[in-house]
Formats: sequence, C-alpha cells, structure tokens
Amino acid sequence: MIIRRFLLLLCLLTAFGASVFAQQDSIPLTTIIEKTSKFISSYPIEKVYLHTDKPYYAVGDTIWFKAYVTIEKRQPSALSRIVYVDLINNRDSVVESQRIAVTNGFASGNIVLNGDTYKQGAYRLRSYTNWMRNFDPDYFYDHTFSVGNAIDNQVRTNITYKSSSKRTGVKVDATILYKGPDNSPYANKKVNWQLMKNGDPVSKGHGVTDDKGVLQVDLPESQADVITGGILVTSIDVGDRKTISSSFSMRTAVKGYDVQFFPEGGQLTNGIRTKVAFKAIASSGLGVDIKGTIVDDKGAEVAQISSAHLGMGIFAITPDIERSYKANITFPDGSQATYNLPRVQSMGINIAVYNNDPTNLTVKISANDLFFQRKQNKSFYLVAQSGGVIYYAAQTVLQSTVYSANIPKSKFPTGIVQVTLFSSGGYALCERIVFIQHNDQMNLALKTDKPSYTTRGNVKITVSAKNNTTPAEGSFSVAVVDDGTVPSNEDAESTILSNMLLTSDLKGYIEKPNYYFNKTDDEKLANLDILMLTQGYRRFDYEDILADKNPPIYLMPEQGIDITGTLRTNAGLPVAKGSLRLLIPDKNFSAETITDMSGNFKFSNVNVPDTSKITLSARNNPNGRNMVISVNGEAYQKLSKNNNIPDEILNIDSTFRPYLQNSYKQYQSSRTIKEVVVKSTKIVKKASHADYGTFSGLPMQADHEVSAQQLQGCPLLLNCLSTMAMGLTYIDNNFYVTRDYNAGGRTPVQVYVGSLPVDANFLSSIPSSEVESVEIFLNDGVSGINRSTQTKGVLVINKKVVKKQKITLAQLQELIPKQNVITFAVQGYTKAKEFYSPKYDVTKAGTLGGDLRNTIYWKPNVITDKATGTATISFFNSDQRGSYRAIIEGIDAEGNIGRSVIHYNVK
Repeated sequence: MIIRRFLLLLCLLTAFGASVFAQQDSIPLTTIIEKTSKFISSYPIEKVYLHTDKPYYAVGDTIWFKAYVTIEKRQPSALSRIVYVDLINNRDSVVESQRIAVTNGFASGNIVLNGDTYKQGAYRLRSYTNWMRNFDPDYFYDHTFSVGNAIDNQVRTNITYKSSSKRTGVKVDATILYKGPDNSPYANKKVNWQLMKNGDPVSKGHGVTDDKGVLQVDLPESQADVITGGILVTSIDVGDRKTISSSFSMRTAVKGYDVQFFPEGGQLTNGIRTKVAFKAIASSGLGVDIKGTIVDDKGAEVAQISSAHLGMGIFAITPDIERSYKANITFPDGSQATYNLPRVQSMGINIAVYNNDPTNLTVKISANDLFFQRKQNKSFYLVAQSGGVIYYAAQTVLQSTVYSANIPKSKFPTGIVQVTLFSSGGYALCERIVFIQHNDQMNLALKTDKPSYTTRGNVKITVSAKNNTTPAEGSFSVAVVDDGTVPSNEDAESTILSNMLLTSDLKGYIEKPNYYFNKTDDEKLANLDILMLTQGYRRFDYEDILADKNPPIYLMPEQGIDITGTLRTNAGLPVAKGSLRLLIPDKNFSAETITDMSGNFKFSNVNVPDTSKITLSARNNPNGRNMVISVNGEAYQKLSKNNNIPDEILNIDSTFRPYLQNSYKQYQSSRTIKEVVVKSTKIVKKASHADYGTFSGLPMQADHEVSAQQLQGCPLLLNCLSTMAMGLTYIDNNFYVTRDYNAGGRTPVQVYVGSLPVDANFLSSIPSSEVESVEIFLNDGVSGINRSTQTKGVLVINKKVVKKQKITLAQLQELIPKQNVITFAVQGYTKAKEFYSPKYDVTKAGTLGGDLRNTIYWKPNVITDKATGTATISFFNSDQRGSYRAIIEGIDAEGNIGRSVIHYNVK
C-alpha cells in the first residue's frame, strides 16, 4: 500500500511541470518520500479508542466499554492482540488495571466501581497496547470523567472560591455549603479544616456553619502555587459523635488568565501579512471569551480582536521589523492584562493555508525581500502527509516572493493533514496543520419499531450501516441510557469521531472535542481551522526521520501472553537445551519448552486467566536440583501527566444531582429486609507491623496505609503499589520517600513482607489478593532499621492471616523455596461479564416502579450483515418515563468509522 503511493508520488512529480512549482532536481524530495515511507512501514501508528456506556458514573455502577484498536487508515489492527485498560484516580494511583484479549481489532470489558475501592472524585480511563508504549504516552487513549457517591455520602457539598492578590502572595476565601441526603442544610455544625499539599498540612483552622449550612473558610495569605497545588480537607460534626470528611481540589481557587499567540507557519516575519491565532484560558484550563486590541510600541492600533469559540480567535497583521507588538486584553470579569506578541523576524519565508474551499486547499508561500534576495533560484519542497503517509509532494524554485497553488482535497483522507515547506537540504522551514472533512464517515442509522413505548416495553431497533449506498459489514457497540437521569452535553463527549479523527493525533487538552463533529456547519469548520492553528502536533517529526533518528523500540506488539526467562546452573552458567515445564493449576493447563544455547526460554501465547499463579519447573533435567530459574519481569506503564485536568468537576454533588438522586433511589429499591440471626463470632485480629518484634521501634501508627479493599482491582501488588503508596516515589525498581527524592535524596525505602526484608522487585510475585494491608512509615522511629540497612523509610506488607493447622513433613518441604521450581503471579486476561438486560414478557403485579436502571442496554458486539448492512437488537425499558437516548459507534473492515444518536419517548 505505502510502496504503491510512493510510486504514484514519483509519477506526480514527473508530471508536475504545468504547475506553478517548476520541476528541478528531485533527489532530495525523493529522499524525503523514501525515508518517510520507510519510517511509517517500520513504525506503524496504532490507536485505541474506548466507547463507554455513559459519560459519568456513581459508586456501585459498572463501567461497560468496548475497545477499538486500529492501524493505518483506521482499519482494525492485527498488530496487537492485547489491549491494556487502566483506571487512575485523581491522586495519580492506578486503582485497577486490566489486560484484555483483542480479536480482529476489538475487545470489550467492564469495571465494577465497588464502594470499598472507589470514592467520589475524578478518574482517568487510560488505554494502550504494548506497541504504543514505545512512543509518546500523550497519544494513548486518556479520558477524564467523574464518579459520584449517592449510597453512603451523608454530606452533599458545593464550594466556591474568591481570590485576591496581595503584596506577598494571594488571599483565598472559600464558601462551602453542606447539606444532608434529604437536601436539608447542616446548620450550626462545627467544622475543622486543613489545607494539605503533598500529604503535609500547610494551614488549618475551624469554624461553624450558619443557618443555611454555609461555612466561610479564610485561608491565610500564601504563594499561588502553594494554594493551587493543595487540597482543602474538611471534617464536619454531624452529630451522634460522627464526623464526615470532604476534600476539595484547590486547582481553580486562584483566579487567573493566560493568553497565547500562534502565528500561522510558526513566526512573524517582517513584511509578510500573517494570520495569528490566539487562545485564552482561565485558571481552570477552560477557554474564556476575550476582546482587545493589538498595538505597536508607539501605541498605534494595528487590529481589534475578539474570541470566536472557547477563547480562541484569529486576526491578521503585517509585522514591521522596526516595531514590537502587544495585545491589550479585557477578560469577562472586566479585568485587563497586556501580553507581548512573538518577536518579528527580519528574514524568512512563511506558509499560509486557506481551507474554506470545499474542493481545494489553497497554499500560499510568501518570502520577504531579504529572504528572496538571498535565496532566489533556490529549490524548495512542499510536502503534505496524513497519518504518516505522504499524499502530496512537489518541488519549486524561488523565482518570486509569492507563490500560490491549489491542492485537491480529494488527495487526502478525512483527518489532520500536516503541510510542510522544506529547504533543498531537507530542513523544515515552516508548517501548518489543517483538517480535511469529506463527510465520508459511515452512514449509520438506528430505527425503532414504534414511535413511542411504555415502561418495561419491548424495544426493537434496526441498525443500518452503509458506505455511500453500499451495505457495510462492521463491528459496533450500542448503549441506551435514560436521558432524564443521565443528561449529557454531546459537544463535550469523547466519541469515536472526535477521538479517531482529532484528539488521538494532537497533543494537549482539547475542550469539547465533539463540538466539531456534532451537526457540522461552516461556523464549526472555521472554528476547527482556528483550533488547528493553536494546537500542538508532533506525532510525526520530519527532522528526526530525515536524520535517521528512529525511536528506540523496547517493546514488541503482543500476540499473546509470553512467559520468558533464563535457566542457569547454581554457578550462574546458562543451561543449553534445558527442559522446562509450565503449569497453571487453576486452568489445569501445562506446557513444555526447551532453552536455547544461551539458556533463554519462552512460552508463547499462554492463556492465563486473571490473577492466576504459574509454576515453572526444571526438575526433569539431569542434575535439575542444581538449576536456577529466573523469570523476566513485566514492565508496567508509568503514569504520565493528565492533559485533561480541565475536565475534572469540582462540585460533583450539584453538577450530577439528577443522576445521583436516581442512583440513591436505585440503591434503596434494591435493598431487601431479611431475618437477621445474630451469632457470637470470634474477632479475628488483622495482621499489622505490631505482630513482629522487628518493628517494635516503629511508630504505632503508620503515616499512610493501603487497605486490602483498595487493592481489589490490582492483579499484581507492585504494579498498583507503585502509584498507591502515598508519600513514596517508585522509580528504577526502588521506593523512595517523595520529599527526600524531590530534594535530591536517593536513599531507598526498606521493604518488608511480614518481618522478612525483601527487594522491591519481590513484590511483583505477590498477588494483591494475599495482602491484608500495606503500611508506609516515612521514618523508622527508634527502631534503628534505616541506620542498620542504610535506607530511609519503611514499607511493610502485611499478608492475610492463614489459619494455623498441622502439616506433614512433606508439606513442610514443599514450603521451602526451591530454585528449580518457582511459582509466581502474572497479570492474566480479564474476562468481560455479560450485561444483564431483564426480560418483561409477563409483567407481574406489584413489581412496577422498581426498575430504575439508567443504562438501559449495552451490547458491545453488534455485527451487521455483509449483504444488507443491517442488524437487529431488542431490549426492555425500565420504569422511568421520559426520553431515552440510543448511541451506536463502530468501524468496518475498511476503516470507515461511524456514530449515530437517536432519542425515543417512554410514556
């Protein structure tokens, strides 16, 4: 496919003499094409998108999702057969990690938000393949969403901030409203508060709510970064000796604005009229509307500006090297600020692209006089690529200060196109990204069998998929939700269109990405073009490609779970042609393999169920008792910066009130009162560090603790503990006290399993299900542990208490570790559950009113017929009346993507 395009480009170059771009020596240009083609062949771009059933959730819900894994031209990927899905909390801890098998580019799964592990707050859903981990994690699927708690949340809150600048810092006042589950205010209640940063208190105080349940918190004057990087924690006394804690992010507490300017082509050049895009954001990271003027250093007005969409806008300027420019900006609250525009360059060439013609891209190349004098008759190259594939390439000689050319849009697929102007030496002089919209997405349609329905009525929907008029065979996922309890903003949603065509190729935060694909019109296309001018695009870097600086590949695409390692003698020598046996007792599975000449072994495509243990044995070898098995550990993906922090919701209780109210009703209706028989039960003491004399000098209370409930979603202890261990930093296979590490200290934490000192890597062999708790001590008290071991801090893994019983001598011998037989845990495949959809063929008396589902239906594997392009789904409504929303997304074998949304009424 890529080679054929390359030959086509060479033909275009040969036949391009009639264009304004005169044909000259084409060797450098063919080099660009060849190296780019070789790069994309060697480093194919894989993408992952997750379609979820809802935009937000509550504790007790289940997240249902389908993964779409694609390769070139958005076709389903055969490169990877495993996809990873991580759920990350707002403390940057991996709460749950799943490894899911991919079939023909598709996978599905679910995550249960149980109350022991999940709390109210912001979470990230991140997904990627092993191959994608070789590249920038900014291109992973990464979605931020909210989880509320209506079940046991006895305090509903709403907080607002007011800030003012002071001589030595910033003063912030917080107003917090406290209400009970019945929406009545917590009046005249005592509240203690603390401002925490990195786990340490910065300031503290107390107060009393007024008659309306409102508390005023006057924070002491501090530096802005201390406040915005902190968390406000409050504890309210609600009576009956019960206090309830709430925490609030201070990220948006200090009011502030920022405006950035982006000249088209990358710079302002003397004498070249240039479009300049701008982007204004508040401290929340969200766009704000602005207006203002552009003036030069003499005070002369050059342009008036006003934002067009989400703080973004555009103006034109002809810069003068003798002048400097600034923008006088007025913000929505009436405040004003001045920002400098980029400095004017004395010499240069620039590129401008006009994307308002439905047929052609108009490219204008402008050189100023000084550049033209020095570079006249020099060769330049214009290259346009999309998805790493060059669709257009041409060569010109600089014979005039201005050139214009029309490039047919039909040459490009729908999506982002990078247009770059090169010097004859292959140096990228300027570039511009544009979005091509052919409106050629798959024509997906949902049609109900009735105009309206009753509660618990049977709904039949026909799915129709076509490419133009040709029936399309594809794989789709369908979600049906109750609009009344799950209200949504379609513009703000992450969809298969906004992700695959836009956000998966751009770096940084994009506000309301589906706005550009939801009922597209000329205004939205114009705003999309402004977005292209303001957003970073660095997935494809010509400078590195032409310099043969290829990215290092340390992880290969996975076709299955491989178990690899080395077999050696006690003396450390590799065992060639040694025999190894693999057992998975839970699955009654076994396999054998032989080592190579270096003692390396590999079991390929092992079907390992989630959290299963694997046993490897070298006993069958001659002199096998003197052999040592070493297993290669798994490298877990590090956490990266969350670019979507602006999507975090501060006041979840009030923002998602309809949803949480329904969640509470649903919880109440599902409770049943049964006869309770109380029996005396022996209290079982939980394991802790106090059980061991080794730790007698440690503080009685750990600085931080991770409970067994928090670890429930983690298959392997080290994987999740590396992010859950508050106050510690895990890096280079060691834990460090974060404060010391940030100050330059590199003394590791001493790790214990029970009273046994171990290396941190040993934790990768412990399943989380065997752990009672993890205790973190940032100092060793008076124990002397750190002094004797040359460490700093103590990490204690308390395993669950096993009931004592007599064992035989043979059983005792089995407990003694053997080097030639090892048992360890592997993150296996997580099996998806099936969505339960009730059937109400016969409605029983007295049962109406109890079905309060908000996800009415979820089906991740709807397959349309090849001949007709159709499929049929059927389900039953809940007891909720009102509008329901049905959403379908999917892709066919050719890479055509589609999405459709319909609404129907339930009476």
